[in-house]
Amino acid sequence: QLQFVESGGGLVQPGGSLRLSCVASGFGMSYYTVGWVRLAPGKDHEAVSCITSHGGSTYYADSVKGRVTISRDNAKDTVYLQMNTLTPEDTAIYYCAAGFTEPLDLSRVNYWGQGTQVTVSS
Repeated sequence: QLQFVESGGGLVQPGGSLRLSCVASGFGMSYYTVGWVRLAPGKDHEAVSCITSHGGSTYYADSVKGRVTISRDNAKDTVYLQMNTLTPEDTAIYYCAAGFTEPLDLSRVNYWGQGTQVTVSS
């Protein structure tokens, strides 16, 4: 059983940066692909990025490629999402999610976090 706590969201101006953190409690985060999924008003869930269990592979949505970097520290049970050059289109609730598929299949997620709000606005 895993539980996630996300942090690092907030209000940022266009062009700014944020670093999201997802800290896991429980056993076995290192065995899972972990990713970030966002939900914006009026839109479907979007898989933003994910990283495989030992960090060997990373995946990015086309909408964030080149602006976002995912990383993980299994010793700290933590996954990070560094987001740069943010735009209002990045405004959403960002959820941490874990599963066994590579890349993360949203229909097969085993664990979800509670989410952290990211708002990009001037």
